[in-house]
Amino acid sequence: MSADEKAAAVGETPQTDVEVAASHNGPVDTSVPKTWKYRQIRLGPWTLPWYASPQTQLLIVAFVCFLCPGMFNALTGVGGGGQLDHRAADDANMALYSCFAVIGFFAGTFTNVIGVKLALSFGGFGYSVYAASFLCYSHTANYGFTVFAGTLLGVCAALLWTAQGAIMMSYPNEDSKGRFISWFWMIFNLGAVIGSLIPLGQNIHVTEKKTVSDGTYVAFMVLMILGAGLAWTLVDAKNVIRSDGSRVILMKNPTWRTELFGLWETFQTDPYIIFMFPLFFASNWFYTYQFNDVNGTKYNLRTTSLNNTLYWTMQIVGAWVFGYALDMKAFSRPTRARASWIALFTLTMAIWGGGYAFQTTYTRDNVGKLYDWKDDGYVGTMFLYMFYGFYDAAWQTCAYWYMGSLTNNGRKLANFAGFYKGIQSAGAAIVWRLDRLKIPYMNLFASCWALLAGSLVIALPLILLKIKDHVTVEEDIKFSDETVEEVAPRGSVDEEVVKKAP
Repeated sequence: MSADEKAAAVGETPQTDVEVAASHNGPVDTSVPKTWKYRQIRLGPWTLPWYASPQTQLLIVAFVCFLCPGMFNALTGVGGGGQLDHRAADDANMALYSCFAVIGFFAGTFTNVIGVKLALSFGGFGYSVYAASFLCYSHTANYGFTVFAGTLLGVCAALLWTAQGAIMMSYPNEDSKGRFISWFWMIFNLGAVIGSLIPLGQNIHVTEKKTVSDGTYVAFMVLMILGAGLAWTLVDAKNVIRSDGSRVILMKNPTWRTELFGLWETFQTDPYIIFMFPLFFASNWFYTYQFNDVNGTKYNLRTTSLNNTLYWTMQIVGAWVFGYALDMKAFSRPTRARASWIALFTLTMAIWGGGYAFQTTYTRDNVGKLYDWKDDGYVGTMFLYMFYGFYDAAWQTCAYWYMGSLTNNGRKLANFAGFYKGIQSAGAAIVWRLDRLKIPYMNLFASCWALLAGSLVIALPLILLKIKDHVTVEEDIKFSDETVEEVAPRGSVDEEVVKKAP
């Protein structure tokens, strides 16, 4: 006799799936819809989150980025898009980030109107075209197609990264945002690790500088197309329900007019976000120097591929360390914010100080001997490059966590993510152009170090004054047309609070 039949025999009401889950995982809201999206699966002692939960949706988004920007990072990390001549890659990336900067600033508006599913899928399509352009360039030297692909990707990536940022920062509860960012960044960069193993495996015996093989580009294209398709398995943000019954704060009926006005409202309600703009600007500035002027310049092809793999592996480590540290419940959120700032500033001085010592050994006019992984002296430079990867993950994790600490409103966080990616891309477009103009390597290095340290100092007032232990639901819904009763955890809404809420 089944459990339900036994219950019926003694006059009891059979348990629902959600009530059964509560007996395994503690309190779970029992007012969620009884559809497949909210059905939980038990595996022995474990109960998996329902499909429309923040955890499952984050996992899907992470694998979309694993397959699309993760593979893009692997391709970019070998320097010059895998080409010996970096001119086409430099110009494609200038076009990419210039377009990204413009579209990204307004991408929160677009994402709020069209939804995260379409934004992510369209974004993935652009990455596959970009990889295809380099395959074409290997055979036809079609410079125009490569630059066009970079421009198209600027539009696509702006939407993908804004949707991703909004999901990552607005779906989790306040006390788990660091872990959500960490999980995303680790899965996403696992894509770059696996992607970088492709050129490493295919070129493991190549000890000179050489263009990567056609098979490498084809593999990237296929994986990116799969990522674009995977985005369609997401649910709409309005259907996401947390385990306590609370929902993501959005506009119920967004229009182009409301979301364009919402972009302006963001500056009115949160003008202090401007203190983060230099930190946003610096957050991708150093990629050009690291990928083109260190890894793409001082090493032969197989060693460049190995460095690339190690760089993205250390991204996983950095995201895990900082993501979990930022959620430590033993300390208040303001204390964690200040400690993370101190850690970032210390790492900036230590890692980039080591980078200065390495940069003094070569110039653009005199690169000197190319390193192979068997050479004496390589190991020290390898660890420097690994710590560059660790540092990037720490920086990005903290930047997202700072933004997520300011609000839980999905609509506002989409705009924050758009500001972040747009301003970040403006910086990237400038530095790709500087590299294209063959600015001395030491000058580019100095600009990285100065921007990173200076932007941390400028962001300090926001970190000290605006990050609080908790942002109330009443405060969060001021930027939407929803009510406390519609988004708060079920059974936790005080009637007097509802009456007073906007």
